[in-house]
Amino acid sequence: MLLSAHSGFRYLVLLIGILVIAYAAYGMATGRPYDQRMRILAALFTGVLDLTALLGFAMILMGTFYPQLGGHIVMMILALAIAHMVSIVIKKRPPEERTYAPHLVATLLILGVISFGILAIGRPIVG
Repeated sequence: MLLSAHSGFRYLVLLIGILVIAYAAYGMATGRPYDQRMRILAALFTGVLDLTALLGFAMILMGTFYPQLGGHIVMMILALAIAHMVSIVIKKRPPEERTYAPHLVATLLILGVISFGILAIGRPIVG
């Protein structure tokens, strides 16, 4: 059950990640000021990523481990670290200096890292 939930959440992570990228790109293209929606989308993305990692950690605690999993774990920890770093950077900036660019760049990077992490265990990214 944990494996199904963990694997299924990757689709939610990918979907919300694409929404973050699209909204950040739209905000940058239109020159809109940084807004509450971007903050909520980014927090939702990080939260779903955290939940997925928690399910993965629970699987490890229950004894699910094999050699290819090492690369997967390293990549996912890197993705989590990037997601939380962006959140910290944005929160530390004064409101008038917040932009969409960190979310756009970081989410693209995170989805790339996640993709490599999924491929590390021999699974397709989608499918």
